[in-house]
Amino acid sequence: MAQITSVTSESLQAKIRELLPSQQGFGEDLQASNVITPVIDLTATAEGSGLGTSLQQAIAFGSQTAFSAQNATDVVVNTTGFYRIFGTASGTPTSGVGGNVYFEMSDGLSTKTVWRLEFRSSGNEPAVSESFDFIVFLASGESISAVSSAVNFKIQGSSRQVADVNGNLTNPSGFVTQ
Repeated sequence: MAQITSVTSESLQAKIRELLPSQQGFGEDLQASNVITPVIDLTATAEGSGLGTSLQQAIAFGSQTAFSAQNATDVVVNTTGFYRIFGTASGTPTSGVGGNVYFEMSDGLSTKTVWRLEFRSSGNEPAVSESFDFIVFLASGESISAVSSAVNFKIQGSSRQVADVNGNLTNPSGFVTQ
């Protein structure tokens, strides 16, 4: 026989109010039942046909496009969609000569710097290296480029599309669902 019991735990009620703000005004106690209610997860991840985020963004031989800029600009991506961009920026300032490496996005009319590593020089500085890993969205006509301002500053890495322009995830090349 099914039994329903009131649960008077302030910590549980506070958690419900935090997670479900639309339920805050009802004022009734939580209730528990001794009847087992099955819950079926119908998401793609639960059925095994999809991947978790970290696996979906994995590096795969056929999905990566390398880039490198040294005293130059290299267009990393110029097609629509969501892209993971990762790698390292490094440089060795020389006495009195600084510089920078950065990523800039363009819509064809203007550009915006979205990540920058600046090297300042006042004497005998050591080599500096910094890693980066971020995701960008490019709409139609937009691009992202890696830029290096001098020969002793380099930015290199890889890009991989993780979703198309509509947000549909792009699995790693060669991944086949079971």
